[in-house]
Amino acid sequence: MTRPLTIWCNFKLPDSLALGFKAAVGQNELVWASDMKASNLVPGGPDPLLASADVAFGQPDPQQLITLPNLQWVQLTSAGYTRYDRDDLRAAFKARGARLTNASSVFAEPCAQHALSYILSQARALPLAWADQFGPRAWPTPPLRAKSRLLNGQRVLILGYGAIARKLIDYLRPLEVEMIAVRRHVKGDEVVPTVPVDRVAELLPDADHIVNILPASAETTGFIDANKLSRMKPSAVLYNIGRGDTVDQDALIDALTHARLAGAYLDVTSPEPLPPDHPLWNAPNCYITPHTAGGHHDELERLVAQFLSNLQKFVAGTLLTDRVI
Repeated sequence: MTRPLTIWCNFKLPDSLALGFKAAVGQNELVWASDMKASNLVPGGPDPLLASADVAFGQPDPQQLITLPNLQWVQLTSAGYTRYDRDDLRAAFKARGARLTNASSVFAEPCAQHALSYILSQARALPLAWADQFGPRAWPTPPLRAKSRLLNGQRVLILGYGAIARKLIDYLRPLEVEMIAVRRHVKGDEVVPTVPVDRVAELLPDADHIVNILPASAETTGFIDANKLSRMKPSAVLYNIGRGDTVDQDALIDALTHARLAGAYLDVTSPEPLPPDHPLWNAPNCYITPHTAGGHHDELERLVAQFLSNLQKFVAGTLLTDRVI
């Protein structure tokens, strides 16, 4: 009989959900961290209780993970795993056969739907209609009808080809847009034309919508810079639901201010929270949501359900969902 596991968690849950979680892990021991985190965007610090764990759920300290030979599986509560994407951590996990999984399948749908709502809002001139509602209330029907667009035949360039991008492709396909994606390594099984990321510059001039879903890394910091922005046509729109530091925000503000870009929709910025006096707030045709793309009403329940599903697979020795290491 398999021995009970010690499961460490630093993800703060509502009391009712925490009780259900504790019951659902069965005979396994659930250990709550001394410093709980209410947001999966906040990194956790070292915790002595983690040293006795077989499994971790939440946002453990990456440096501590390297030093724990008994820890065999870490389930993150985020889709992003930049702070864990380190050579030393990968080497340590490989040496002891440990696994790291993220929550891509939990956040792919809400993030893709958020991106879709951005694209549709821009096409149907919704921000302009709302600006009139909360401004002069002039009822500008003819100009707004003229500014509204059909997406049919427009070209969407998707930067990145992870779970969010694949779900967005599913949502966009019925709207009859042309889609092309870029990714670091083209595998040949992509469902839309896909090219290596180093060819992005040649694709930008023809794109009507550029959707940035790139993760944070040394290679992607400032990826969308002044040069790439200059290659976009003035009628193009940039959408960022990846990471804020992948965009040169000063260059973006300049492009918007001088009408070299039709608009920008940003769910992520650098820094976060964006200070109230930051110039992005007042940049022309710039629309900001406060890192809510992945949010949904049953987010916590779905994160717990994913962990419990993976826990069954871990005990059974089968393939874990959303494995990254």
